[in-house]
Amino acid sequence: MDELIGRLATNASIDSAVAEKTVGIILGFLRSEGPSDSVQALIDQIPGAEGAIEASRSGGGLSRLMGGGLMAVGTRLMGLGLGMSDIQTIARELFRFGRDKIGADQMGKIIAGTPGLSQFA
Repeated sequence: MDELIGRLATNASIDSAVAEKTVGIILGFLRSEGPSDSVQALIDQIPGAEGAIEASRSGGGLSRLMGGGLMAVGTRLMGLGLGMSDIQTIARELFRFGRDKIGADQMGKIIAGTPGLSQFA
């Protein structure tokens, strides 16, 4: 997890705490919307990912009001102070990290199998 957070903080020029929250939000989204086997393979390769996902769920009622899907993820990420260009940079860096960890084929399955994600690849 530290490696991924460091990469995001450096390449997207964001604070490490924001990077960690971002990872939790995105991985939680992938877990609920993406192809479960491929997403779990990615999560298993990121020590601390489960904790980050769990911490990102602590949005309470507000998270439930926003609904689900990619729009809700975008709203939550913008709530952390991220703009669209930041979110695109983070997504691309996360995809690169995923390719390094589980391979291009598995990461391609996640991108193709998650509604709306291909626009960030």
